[in-house]
Amino acid sequence: MAQNPATSTAIPVILNANAGRGFPPERREELVKMFSEEGLQVEILAASRGEEVVDLTRRALAQRPPFIIAAGGDGTVSAVASCLRGERVPLAVLPIGTLNHFARDLALPTDLREAVKVIVQGRPIGVDLGEVNDRAFINNASLGIYPDIVRDRTRQQRRLGRGKYWAMLWATLTVLRRSPFLSLSMEIDGEEVHCRSPFVFIGNNDYVMEGFSIGTRSSLRDGRLSVYTTQRRTRGGLVRLAFRALAGRLHQADDFAIASAASVRIDARRRWMLVATDGEVTAMETPLNFRVLPGALSVITRPDPA
Repeated sequence: MAQNPATSTAIPVILNANAGRGFPPERREELVKMFSEEGLQVEILAASRGEEVVDLTRRALAQRPPFIIAAGGDGTVSAVASCLRGERVPLAVLPIGTLNHFARDLALPTDLREAVKVIVQGRPIGVDLGEVNDRAFINNASLGIYPDIVRDRTRQQRRLGRGKYWAMLWATLTVLRRSPFLSLSMEIDGEEVHCRSPFVFIGNNDYVMEGFSIGTRSSLRDGRLSVYTTQRRTRGGLVRLAFRALAGRLHQADDFAIASAASVRIDARRRWMLVATDGEVTAMETPLNFRVLPGALSVITRPDPA
């Protein structure tokens, strides 16, 4: 994928300057040097907010570059990917965030220098995107307790100055004390299902839901959504369910439901619902229409992916 730096326009790197432990100017200079040593000229476009990521990506896309590099965590990658949907411009990923689920599921290296080499030497493949009410997601979308936890975590970070992990812990305890439940009508590939549940989790392809590999995907190219719900109605029940998952015994829980679908429609007794897509919470008008877009995103991966 490399371009001759002497004759080609620099490849845009959409950088979340706040990703991980931060990416100050000296690290940006080091990153430019890494690419230069591999024969690729890049231009760092730094953003501090999600809106800036989208704006910078759209501006870069107008120049029709050979590809665009997203440098950040899953939120940054998701924002860039949403702009590339339907375009013929591949996405390259520099995973410098905290968790980097998308990069991990694509078996991309988390070491910065190795990730640079993959971008320069790799090749694009088509992977699936999820979509809810026209909003794209690369990993998952969820309703119920998780959007509430994310919203409460953000509030604690801003008002109380707590770190991300401590804020997440306190937010989880706060939300579980409220034990919110959703009364939903769902259509899963046209089949109607009614449920009352504290959460609905919809993944872009199938997630491992048990053991210490929980939350990973073996493929992003199966063209299916995975749908997970539970009927547990107490805090203790939810905690026990979490321990079952870690112990690899989730399949023994008779009130944990798993389904696979190409499309899902969710309606509720309210006009708006909070939906978390790749960790970003948005109020969306109901009904919620989910679908998978097979091969809709071109991503640069290792030259010889397994």
